Amino acid sequence: MSNPAPPPRSLAEALRARDDASLAALLRSRPDLITPVPTDLTQLATRAGTRASVLRALERLDLFVLQTAQALAVAADPASYDELLGLLAGDAGDRAVVAALPDALAALREQALLWGGDDRLRLVRTAREVLAPTPQHPSPTGLGPTVQEATAGMSPGRIQEIVTAAGLSSTHDSVSAAAALSALFTDRGRMAALLAGAPAESREVLTRLVWGPPYGQVTPEPAAHLRWLLDRGLLLPTAPGTVVLPREVALHLREGRAHRAPEAVPPPVATAATHPAQIVDATAAGQAYTALATVEELLKEWDEGGPTVLRAGGLSVRDLKRTAVALDVSEPVAAFWVELAYAAGLLASDGEADERYAATPAYDAWLELPPAERWARLAEAWLTATRTAGLVGGRDTKDRTLAALGPGLDRSVAPEVRHRVLGLLAALPEGAAPDLGSVLARLRWERPLRGPVATPVGGPAHEGGRPRDGDEDLRSRIARWTPTEAELLGVTGRGALSAHGRALLGASAPAASAASAPAPGGGRRTGGGPADGPGDKLPAHHRRRPPAPRVPLSPAERVAASAAAAGLLAPLLPEPLDHVLLQADLTAVAPGPLERPLAETLGVLADVESKGGATVYRFTPASVRRALDAGRTAADLHAFLTAHSRTPVPQPLAYLIDDVARKHGRLRVGAASAYVRCDDDTLLNEILADRRSAALRLRRLAPTVLAAQADPAALLAGLRAMGYAPAAESAEGDVLIARAHAHRTPPRAAPEPVPDGPPTPDATLLSAAIRAIRAGDLAATTPRKPASVPAPAGDLPRTSSAETLATMQAAVLTGEALWIGYVNPEGAASQRVIAPIRVEGGFVTAYDHTADEVRTYPLHRVTGVAELADD
Repeated sequence: MSNPAPPPRSLAEALRARDDASLAALLRSRPDLITPVPTDLTQLATRAGTRASVLRALERLDLFVLQTAQALAVAADPASYDELLGLLAGDAGDRAVVAALPDALAALREQALLWGGDDRLRLVRTAREVLAPTPQHPSPTGLGPTVQEATAGMSPGRIQEIVTAAGLSSTHDSVSAAAALSALFTDRGRMAALLAGAPAESREVLTRLVWGPPYGQVTPEPAAHLRWLLDRGLLLPTAPGTVVLPREVALHLREGRAHRAPEAVPPPVATAATHPAQIVDATAAGQAYTALATVEELLKEWDEGGPTVLRAGGLSVRDLKRTAVALDVSEPVAAFWVELAYAAGLLASDGEADERYAATPAYDAWLELPPAERWARLAEAWLTATRTAGLVGGRDTKDRTLAALGPGLDRSVAPEVRHRVLGLLAALPEGAAPDLGSVLARLRWERPLRGPVATPVGGPAHEGGRPRDGDEDLRSRIARWTPTEAELLGVTGRGALSAHGRALLGASAPAASAASAPAPGGGRRTGGGPADGPGDKLPAHHRRRPPAPRVPLSPAERVAASAAAAGLLAPLLPEPLDHVLLQADLTAVAPGPLERPLAETLGVLADVESKGGATVYRFTPASVRRALDAGRTAADLHAFLTAHSRTPVPQPLAYLIDDVARKHGRLRVGAASAYVRCDDDTLLNEILADRRSAALRLRRLAPTVLAAQADPAALLAGLRAMGYAPAAESAEGDVLIARAHAHRTPPRAAPEPVPDGPPTPDATLLSAAIRAIRAGDLAATTPRKPASVPAPAGDLPRTSSAETLATMQAAVLTGEALWIGYVNPEGAASQRVIAPIRVEGGFVTAYDHTADEVRTYPLHRVTGVAELADD
């Protein structure tokens, strides 16, 4: 029977005992550990214990796992499983804590924040230092220092006085006296007897301090009830005028609990309303169509060049207001649409001297896609974007206003929060709309250190490397914005996640039960705690930990998810129509979405009067003249309306077109500064006699020509304001056709999201990294035969050239592996384990166990060689 493996003596040994799947889970959850790839497992363990890496790992723990780590930080080092369970479950034993603790320890082990068996649980030293209570950074547990820590600077005589007053025998030194006092405070029976004799005022003081903060102020001459506590060590002085409640006393008063309320079970997401799934999908599809129309309208508004770019970057407040008016939405909603078009790569600055915003060439390609695919592009851009439109109008750290499309809007945590909020919606039954308060509570439970409670760990709370933007933490603010933005975009309908929204996340139908949810990071119960107990009688959803936030989809998975979402949405979108209904009041009603050629032509010929399920267009003299300026003739317009109207063309509309066409082009405007010419001199006399023409400063050059001191554009606008219909002409006398000019930027890529730390490694990188770490660890830990001249510890082996060559040639014959030192052409030294295959021409060809491949090395770069031990 084989002996059991000895317990690990360090984190490096604990990592060495892991299999490849466990190491891959660690590196996937903490990608900073392989940037760059460690040379061996000892270096990996060292990197896992650095303060920056530990703080980042702590930020990704849920509340109960964090509470478990905090309890370990105030327990003995090392602590036993039973001691930790007592700190979390209390003397009475909390069944939910009993059930959840094994998974919490598994999560800490997986994150390499905890190592050791259940009889010797050890937090990584840096994590213990960060989470242990200090006067500068009190622990969320509210506990103070131990008796041993609080009495470290106390005089021996004073400690003996406290021991005597507490009813204990005096000891020969301060250390044993402090130990005796600590033993008294941890003995439930003797401690109860001691407190039974305490004055009521003294017990009230202890009650005020028991849940923290444990520090209080006393005068140089304390009152009698305070003196009673000080004399017996129930309060210990830490500085002049300051006393502290020892940790052992607080734990007795708390009945053994380190936390007032251990939260082993995540708060459930409550349902605010439930709607039929068909209604949710139909509502979301209608909003998705509106989203497409809004983005098209925005970019059509900026088709000839949008607003100018501010010197500091972004859109001015005035231009944002104008955009909001043009889209008939509020300014925050307008900022959302502008940022969405930018994130999707449909909008950018043109980069010219007079820099303006305009559509990109990608917008034209986007317009050619089917509507469902266009929506999927927008939704995918929103889901993965780090730019956060909700911040527009706020202030940055330098008290500057954050502008739409400007710098400072990237928040690396935004994609994770959006995914998680929608993931919580996906876990609800179909058609269920969540209560927002319960969603926020769940998010705070899942990432407590990324909210306001992060301050005790690392000082002022930061989010994604940036300071928080207000009193409410950034994650909660983004979580509040996410349902609104999802509804605007059509991902949700009536607050519930739609079928195409669920497909966009790569999620399946709602889980039947949370009982099968994996532990955070894939951790499962791995040792620790009894196999059965009161916790096993809990309902299933209390015995399992909730699923961790979904890992972002890979590029291939995102493409598949977008295609699936588009496929589900396509049947729900209305089919474009090829007709309108003309009304006698000079309006046209489009009972649904129009085909693009029809919509574009009608948009030139008429003005949009109202939007909604049916769009109403109004024909005016100005709109008809706009169509004529674009090169259409009256006959063209009559034919167009006849072909696309399900009702006869009303007589008033036909008269309007003919009347405007009859007047159109009778006056000709060109550059003199400008001139007006007309074959009808009576009409020119009429213009000269009109008082409104005074600002144009007209004078007659000939019976049929007037000259003006205004430029042609101002002259055209002035005459049209007077009710005429002039046409511009070229220097050759030809009528200029004012076709719409689509201004486009040079090719622009969509903005890259700002990563929230190092990117998650893919399977290929993980496999290569683990193979390299294992090989490096083999080279560093393989036993070697003692050399004739031993090298100092940590140095490369040193042998002469002749000895190196002879050892290599012998290894080729015997097939043995060797340990070598090697210096590459850049001067970097490394140690490797190789199995020589061939030695010739000054080179050795060998299978390199470190690189897991056959390589060739110049012998002159080998510093030395050593044979491996036989075992």
